[in-house]
Amino acid sequence: MKKIEAIIKPFKLDPVKEALNETGVQGITVVEVRGFGRQKGHTELYRGAEYVIEFVPKIKIEVVVADDILEKAVTAIQETARTGKIGDGKIFVYNAEETIRIRTGERGDSAI
Repeated sequence: MKKIEAIIKPFKLDPVKEALNETGVQGITVVEVRGFGRQKGHTELYRGAEYVIEFVPKIKIEVVVADDILEKAVTAIQETARTGKIGDGKIFVYNAEETIRIRTGERGDSAI
């Protein structure tokens, strides 16, 4: 099993969610986050005053998938979240040692 964390632009959440559903991902966790990467935020103009936004609003998606659908899920996120502009985000893949469904006690792939 693998855990996928993806940081994406907020307006890409619905298309990414739909793409993940099509690949067989059954559960998803979504968190609103703020941060910056290489671009170090950006400058905006408001009522004639210029100010710097250091932490850009993003969405963090977390899913745990079986090894056999990992590549399909990563590809779905990458292709759907891409705009081709700076700040599209990142995808991180981690090993998930164990998954346990609290209600039934199921473990492993069947608990996903």
